[in-house]
Amino acid sequence: MKRFLRDNGLGVVFGLLFLVTLVGQAVAGHVDFNHRQQLEGGQSISFWSFLTTSDFAVDVAENWQSEYLQFFLYVLATVWLVQRGSPESKRPEEIGPESDEKQLVGRHATADSPRWARAGGWRTAVFSRSLCLVMGGLFLLSWLAQSVAGLSAYNGEQLSQLADAVSWPAYLASADFWNRTLQNWQSEFLALGSMAVLSVYLRQRGSPESKPVGAPHATTETSG
Repeated sequence: MKRFLRDNGLGVVFGLLFLVTLVGQAVAGHVDFNHRQQLEGGQSISFWSFLTTSDFAVDVAENWQSEYLQFFLYVLATVWLVQRGSPESKRPEEIGPESDEKQLVGRHATADSPRWARAGGWRTAVFSRSLCLVMGGLFLLSWLAQSVAGLSAYNGEQLSQLADAVSWPAYLASADFWNRTLQNWQSEFLALGSMAVLSVYLRQRGSPESKPVGAPHATTETSG
């Protein structure tokens, strides 16, 4: 068990942090929801009932889709774009998908390479892009979940105010949907851009996300 926890520390810690914060969000959201219900003359609901509401679903989904969009775009963008001096970036002369030899695919694969990296053809082509495909797919699924849950929450508010409900396409064009969406996207883009630029000039000793403390600012793709 100790070896497992040591070898999988990042996944375990962030998985636990995810669960703790998700539960915390649910508890706080339940209290806030019931408070708003009381102010509007409605009835309070149980915690388990709150977990099935569109209010909870849309708050969760809109954060998930922005996070997956962040990593999908970053993984894809770093194939073609560089930031000189950042450990998060490739060297300028390595822009692009790189050679089969450097990527250890096909006849250049080793005995320990994943099977689909050795297979060639469509399997290697798919595996070579699997990270972006999965991240992009998770973004689209969570975006769809956000839009459906957001539509339900929006129409609930419309009906409570004796206004007409709207269709899914109409909600996708609404200010409510894009206000929820863009306020998350802009924060993700700011964080990614800040990390790429600040890591050129700042250090964190021992972190693979940082260059060695004494590395020159212009050194690119070197982790410490």
